[in-house]
Amino acid sequence: MRILLVSQMYPGAGDPDLGVFVRDLEQALADRGHEIERAVLDRRAGGKRRYLRLGRETAGRARAFRPDVVYAHFLVPTGLIAALATRAPLVVTAHGRDVRNVGAYPGVRAATRMVARRAAALIAVSDYLRRELETKVPEARGKTEVVPSGVDLDRFSLAPAADGALRFLCVGSLTLRKNVLRLARAFEQVGEGTLRFVGDGPLRAELERRPGIELAGALPHDRIPDEIAAARVVCGPSLIEPFGQALLEAMARGRTVVATRIGGPPEFVEPDAGLLVDPADEDALAEALRSAAAFPSPNQAARAAAEPYDVRLQAEKVEAILARAVRDRRA
Repeated sequence: MRILLVSQMYPGAGDPDLGVFVRDLEQALADRGHEIERAVLDRRAGGKRRYLRLGRETAGRARAFRPDVVYAHFLVPTGLIAALATRAPLVVTAHGRDVRNVGAYPGVRAATRMVARRAAALIAVSDYLRRELETKVPEARGKTEVVPSGVDLDRFSLAPAADGALRFLCVGSLTLRKNVLRLARAFEQVGEGTLRFVGDGPLRAELERRPGIELAGALPHDRIPDEIAAARVVCGPSLIEPFGQALLEAMARGRTVVATRIGGPPEFVEPDAGLLVDPADEDALAEALRSAAAFPSPNQAARAAAEPYDVRLQAEKVEAILARAVRDRRA
């Protein structure tokens, strides 16, 4: 197939985990013999005008490349751009942020409904997200399939146990949704080890100078495997988490996880791979940290639970959806 990939997330622009996932999925599709052209944002600068540039680039690439199918990441604005700029069958992957935006910002619901009507198929990265999308956007019902984000099992290989003191790690933005302040207070109840935050955000100042807490700031994604390997437990107690890419990557490295029970993590965090917690219960979170520290390291069961999410396997599922969109259009 000739696939035009349209994305507002690519390494260098926005969330590094999502950008790398888009790139890895693209490479896996290319490895399966498909010809791929890109219209993507690969830098943060430009404000809202960068979406105008992305629209012009998408239309130009579509005219020159003549794709069999267009595959977009994010419903709005990327999926909307692809819907308006191309005539080929359209498949769009919905991630957490764009589904949360439906109803939160003027015009987003109408734009999302337009994308859902135009798309041959929609993909949600978790069943939780599919249910949320179909509740907010009736046009998504019956055409949304679940294909979780994948993990590169070679890059995130099983790592030996880290030497030294007990280390907890949290990868993500320092925001209220990521629940970092409650995690910090729960860690203080544990009373030993260190808690390292990799990421930045508005709550950084409230985490500074707390005993045992390290703030690494935002790091390139290629440093995340080493950060995970240096930890014993990786934490993701978000108030809500549509999927939980960092948790899946940690499991692939053989690390026990402490994850929120609200959102996507219950779909892949098995009992011997980690613990699910009520993110609003600080005492339960502290107890989960203590319990997770007693799991084996490396945690072979966590690695085994991550293996079905190999990005190459996820690419096969996406390939089948894209191929069906092409066949249906031709029929």
